[in-house]
Amino acid sequence: MKPAYPKARKRFGQNFLQDAGIIDAIISAIAPEASQHLVEIGPGRGALTGPLLASGARLDVIELDRDLLPLLTAQYEQESQFRIHQADALKVDFRQLQQNDEKLRVIGNLPYNISTPILFHLLQHADIIEDMCFMLQKEVVERICATPSSKQYGRLSVMIQCQCETAQLLSVPPEAFEPVPKVHSAIVYLRPASHFNLDNKALGALNKLVTQAFSQRRKTIANTLKNIVSQAVFEAAGIEPSQRPETISVSQYVHLQKILAEQEKSTLTP
Repeated sequence: MKPAYPKARKRFGQNFLQDAGIIDAIISAIAPEASQHLVEIGPGRGALTGPLLASGARLDVIELDRDLLPLLTAQYEQESQFRIHQADALKVDFRQLQQNDEKLRVIGNLPYNISTPILFHLLQHADIIEDMCFMLQKEVVERICATPSSKQYGRLSVMIQCQCETAQLLSVPPEAFEPVPKVHSAIVYLRPASHFNLDNKALGALNKLVTQAFSQRRKTIANTLKNIVSQAVFEAAGIEPSQRPETISVSQYVHLQKILAEQEKSTLTP
């Protein structure tokens, strides 16, 4: 008999995945293994939870909705590899879930209204995360994975790509959910990467710089950053002042931030 799950709640941004074909495709993309430690954010009615546990992997699930906990617990409490946490993912210290210095694989159908803050919260734990696979609003996935000179390329593209390798895996139609959302969804794959070696201070400075750069997309980069960056600094970063913000690559933005940081450091040094 199918369990009598509570109805989806708008305040939690709930849309429950129910399409078996999509579920199978997601599990195939994740390819969980028994030796791994998985963390699922927002298990909802357990559409992915059961298949993830079937791999033999250890699984921590984080669910904010208290009404879903009893049913999830009843379904999976006999699984020795299963642990459930009633918590807000934005407030979870993911280091507390780590065991024996292993890296976590994080999965989830994220509430679309807070998906971006959750991503940035997780990236604060990037050193203990192997990879992440999330269902997000398709528009957000396209922005995350966008390349320079595309309409979708912007602050989110730069700030995620400077910390992760990114890939859009598959599109998911609204009919795959209950209730049916008004937007299309997609699966994004993220693997933390340290090729730019940015610490928290540098990331904060880069975010401020990129936010200002994209505040007026139609203007040239020289105009949007006129109070921050000189002609000489643009040249040192390999950027033409006449370029528009969306034509500048992630590596160029990172290089620009590093030059500005060095400039500031030399100014402060006696």
